[in-house]
Amino acid sequence: QLQLVESGGGLVQPGGSLRLSCATSGRGLHDYGVGWFRQAPGKEREPLACISSSGASTNYADSVKGRFTISRDNAKNMMYLQMNSLKTEDTGVYYCAAEGLGGCPRRITIKPFTHWGQGNQVTVSS
Repeated sequence: QLQLVESGGGLVQPGGSLRLSCATSGRGLHDYGVGWFRQAPGKEREPLACISSSGASTNYADSVKGRFTISRDNAKNMMYLQMNSLKTEDTGVYYCAAEGLGGCPRRITIKPFTHWGQGNQVTVSS
C-alpha cells in the first residue's frame, strides 16, 4: 500500500512562493501517476496538476498554469509542487495523490486517484 505525506505548507504573502513536497512509502512511486489537488474553504476539492509515472507528461489546471510546476523524483520516491506568484485565492488545503495507471490526462479528475496524503494547509495573505 502506498502512503503519502505532504510537507512545506504555511503562510505566505501574495506574490510569494512555496514548495510543497510529498514523501511516499510502501511501494515504488515509479508505477504511479501522481497529482496535486486543493480544497479551499467551502469548496470542492479541485485538481491542480499531474505528472505521469515516467515524468514525461504533465498537465495543469488553467487556474495555476504558468505559476505552478509539478515534478517528481522516482529514485527518492518524492513529488513536488513549486508554487510561484501566489494569490489569495490559492489558499486551501493541498493534497498529493497517486493513481495506479501511471497516466496524466489532459483533463485531470479526482476519481482515478486512489491514494491520498493527509493534506497540508497553504494560506496566502498579507
